[in-house]
Amino acid sequence: MEVVRRLEAAARERLDPAVFAVFAGGAGDEQTLAENEEAWRRVWVRPRGLVDVAHVDSSLTLLAHDLRTPVLLAPVAAHALVHPEGERATARAAAAAGTLFILSTRATTDLADVAASAPEGARWLQLYVERDRSRTAAVLARAAAHGYARIVVTIDLPVAGRRERELRHGDVILPEGITVADHLGGTGSAETKPLGGWDASLTWEDLSWVREASGLPVLVKGVLTAEDALAAERHGAEAVIVSNHGGRQLDGCVPTAVALREVADALYGRLPVLVDGGVRDGADVLRALALGADAVMIGRPYVWGLAAGGEEGVRAVLDAFTQDLQRAMALAGCPTLADVAPDRVRLAGW
Repeated sequence: MEVVRRLEAAARERLDPAVFAVFAGGAGDEQTLAENEEAWRRVWVRPRGLVDVAHVDSSLTLLAHDLRTPVLLAPVAAHALVHPEGERATARAAAAAGTLFILSTRATTDLADVAASAPEGARWLQLYVERDRSRTAAVLARAAAHGYARIVVTIDLPVAGRRERELRHGDVILPEGITVADHLGGTGSAETKPLGGWDASLTWEDLSWVREASGLPVLVKGVLTAEDALAAERHGAEAVIVSNHGGRQLDGCVPTAVALREVADALYGRLPVLVDGGVRDGADVLRALALGADAVMIGRPYVWGLAAGGEEGVRAVLDAFTQDLQRAMALAGCPTLADVAPDRVRLAGW
């Protein structure tokens, strides 16, 4: 989509090359990073004609949230590296667009400040579980107290992927005044390393601990197989997110467009399914919905909007995605999201 390409070019010009590499790069040779986008192009839309599309409605209710669009903002770390307002601007833009923002554990704004910046906005907290469970329990309690409706447990980062593009530039040193929030109400840390270290011993049984510590429903992010989708269901997840961490973890793993149908078929509508990875325009959103997603998440596109224009830039990206989705729905003969059925797409070779 032209607006995303334009904002990415503007972000590349404005950001330090090392910072741009953090957000743009992937793991290894970046095979998965590229294939995430390419895989959506291997899903062909089968439009139907002579359908009344004088009014196209992209609204939905997702896990009790009434949203104007199925395009959500995925958790991305360190927004203040690209714009001084950081996560505050992102949260405000999401609320204004009628969608949902998922705050990263590695945010550069405390969860309480993000909540205060957009008090009416729908928000979830993405979670990496630390080895020090008492710290994680305290974060979860604060999230519940500040109106975060759900916890998104990311399961695909027991260790960090080898991100070659980032390594070529070396560690990014956070500028003075910018820290990684500890979400405990403190000043956070200026270090680029994970606070306390993530718990690589985490298993499915630990989902119940997260639910009990937070008192909130839990989603599982990083699901790429039917087996993990069913394990998430057995262990009480409210929904799953098909994701390969934007191609930043295991290079060469399955693209999310390919994994999506397997996961959706396995769950057969029993749990909502979300997906991210390589979604770059409204037609990609349409493809994802037809393959079984209830909603999609975008990451890099809104980061480019934030870098280029702050809150207005993020809002421009969201508006462009929603308008492009509505256009694609009309051209495919789908006046509502419920009309985006599996028979509206055909797969090319898989």
